[in-house]
Amino acid sequence: MKDSVAEEHLYLAFSHQCRDSIFPLHTSISLFLLSYCDCKLFKIFLVPTGEDVGDQCVTKNLTGDLEVHLISRCQLPVVVQSCSLPAVVVKDDNFCRAGLSVVLRHIIQKTFEADPSKKDVLELLGFKKTCLKACAEVSQWTRLCEISIPLAVERFLTASPEHCQAIPPDILLLERKLGEPVRVHNDDKIRRQKLQQQKASAKAAVPVLGKEATEEAKTGEVHEHPPSSLELSVAFSKLLAQEAPDAINREAPHIRRTKTSDLPLLDHVFAEGLYFTVADLVLLPCIHQFLVSSKKQGKNLVNLPLISSWYRRVQEVPGVKKAAGKCNMELLQLPEFMSAPEEQLQDSSSVPDELEEDNDDSHFIGGPRPTMTKLMENGIEAKFSPHPCPSWTLDWTSLPSAVSPGEGKMSRDRALRKQQQLNNLVAAVTKLAKPGDVIVDFCSGGGHVGIVLAYMMPSCQVVLIENKELSLIRAKDRSDELGLNNIWFIQANLDYFNGTFNIGVALHACGVATDMVIEHCLRARAAFVISPCCYGFIQNTVKFKYPRSHQFKEILSYKEHMILCRFADQTAVQLPPERRLIGKQCMGLVDLDRAWAAEEHNYSVQVISMEPESCSPKNNMFVGIPT
Repeated sequence: MKDSVAEEHLYLAFSHQCRDSIFPLHTSISLFLLSYCDCKLFKIFLVPTGEDVGDQCVTKNLTGDLEVHLISRCQLPVVVQSCSLPAVVVKDDNFCRAGLSVVLRHIIQKTFEADPSKKDVLELLGFKKTCLKACAEVSQWTRLCEISIPLAVERFLTASPEHCQAIPPDILLLERKLGEPVRVHNDDKIRRQKLQQQKASAKAAVPVLGKEATEEAKTGEVHEHPPSSLELSVAFSKLLAQEAPDAINREAPHIRRTKTSDLPLLDHVFAEGLYFTVADLVLLPCIHQFLVSSKKQGKNLVNLPLISSWYRRVQEVPGVKKAAGKCNMELLQLPEFMSAPEEQLQDSSSVPDELEEDNDDSHFIGGPRPTMTKLMENGIEAKFSPHPCPSWTLDWTSLPSAVSPGEGKMSRDRALRKQQQLNNLVAAVTKLAKPGDVIVDFCSGGGHVGIVLAYMMPSCQVVLIENKELSLIRAKDRSDELGLNNIWFIQANLDYFNGTFNIGVALHACGVATDMVIEHCLRARAAFVISPCCYGFIQNTVKFKYPRSHQFKEILSYKEHMILCRFADQTAVQLPPERRLIGKQCMGLVDLDRAWAAEEHNYSVQVISMEPESCSPKNNMFVGIPT
């Protein structure tokens, strides 16, 4: 590592230590990844969640070569105090990364930057470096790995014996996902190779079976229904930086002519499919604790053959056993589990509805008129409040160039429209803000809103929250150029920000993100100024069900509400005027539902059209004030 690299501090929560893990499990996962990557780039702090944790109690049981320090919550940097742990911040800086997935991805990237020879570490981020990049609110897989499985295991370990008889539903959901067909970017090629291998095996079944048994003995893999030797070959050849044999790569003519629909499906080797990723390293400490506890309780794991096979297979990955040894994890040597009777598997694999994507048929027939008519018959129509200051504008010519959105590398026309959008939001926030207020720019992107607010309101503290690292880095560069000292940057999903604030702002928060921002503001009793976007991406999630308000729920079904959302996206300037008008009305109805839902929490909410309306096809804006 270069001497000029700034020191980064990693803050991990500590509640207690049990057997070979530190809790919460997010901390064990983080330490396990550091050991696997052999990463010593971070100064590590444990932050006790209780008052009765002594220094000796924490440090004497920590294993490995990681130096760990103890720090109280009140000693954390102020920006970190607003976040859930784990969190990483450069020493004496205002840029914080928070949340398990964001922190783990950062550890991987910093490890590779410090030592580019560790390409296997970078490969943990998966194809296009997107593993666990999507936020938990919109990705069921990220939510399962980052939130649901760790919490389910922690509850299982702390439950009384009479309450931990059943396998947690989230564990069963993982078992089911490991049985789903694998989708990878080059699966057509691999599936054709698998078909060729199957046909070759059919011609010489006995010799091939003997060879597979030999290979399994070498790797310690025994499965009731193992992935074919091709999947294992592809997965482990990548881990060992080897090429697949030429004989596998060549396809016979009849294999090339086979329809894609007739090709065999691929089986899971690791959690996300064929390749070992950070998702496996997240799940391993959790599943390990679950299996250890289950074994002590004498539980039969016959209902989890795929998880058991995965657990055995992960141990064969180079570096995993070494990392486990550093963390004092005594990995189990599980026996082979036979498949359970069909009716037993059916009973055990039932997953509660709240764990499923509750999305009705998304292929809608017909237009929005019947739904709009239904609302009109019940006295509900889109309505917009008068704009409080339609002609208000910033004097952009007098502002430094780094304040202008044009600095964010966009075209001249787009920069002008962005300035017009900012005029609307800044005008509304200016009427609400007072000295000393904390203003949070949610889904901040490149910081167009937050930087203007921080520059124009030096007496207020502005916090930018964004999940995309590169966007937030660009925002920080602009802020540094301006010399702003009243601004923080937090790379995190919204759920990992738990600070107090007075005003929440969001420009074009996509789909469900608008409702997430509103929820954050309601919880903090903060005013909000929000411009929604991407109505077509709205759908039921674990936390949010649509319609949102009681009035709309009494009239519209979920499917009818989704029709409004889909047509609310029909506002592009290229569309016919009549169609754009219907789209605007649908936008108004969807946002009216949101406004009424907020008013059920003692808020006064106005839905306003930005001025000029041509500044964006998505030109609605909420202004909500707690009453």
